[in-house]
Amino acid sequence: MRRRIITLLAVAVLTGLTATVAMAASVHFIKNATSVTRSGNTLSADFKISGLGLNVTTVDVALSADAQCVNPGSNKPKAGNKQSFSSAGTFTVRNGTAEGTLDLTATFQPNCTPPMSVEYSNVTLTASVDGVIVATA
Repeated sequence: MRRRIITLLAVAVLTGLTATVAMAASVHFIKNATSVTRSGNTLSADFKISGLGLNVTTVDVALSADAQCVNPGSNKPKAGNKQSFSSAGTFTVRNGTAEGTLDLTATFQPNCTPPMSVEYSNVTLTASVDGVIVATA
């Protein structure tokens, strides 16, 4: 009888773990509520993440991009003037959903001032739970 109880408990624990993993597989950014816009040298990401499950209380979100100064003749600088920038935050999950805004500003030394302009590439928005990336936009 004791072995049956232990076996049933083990099956229940494994079932619970499997359900959690299956639930985490549905994490995604809501496309019509997620966007990245630019104002000057700043990128702003507005996002909504769903499918996080009811047991997740926070989600870490990061916005990253490569930036470089471009002169008025559209000539790109040497590789030394191209830099990677990132911004991150932790957001509260309510009913399996989290939403918020992240800002990222490219700052260069020397400054990238007019007539030079900042050009962004490789813009990525990621969500992670306990250090594991669960969604990318």
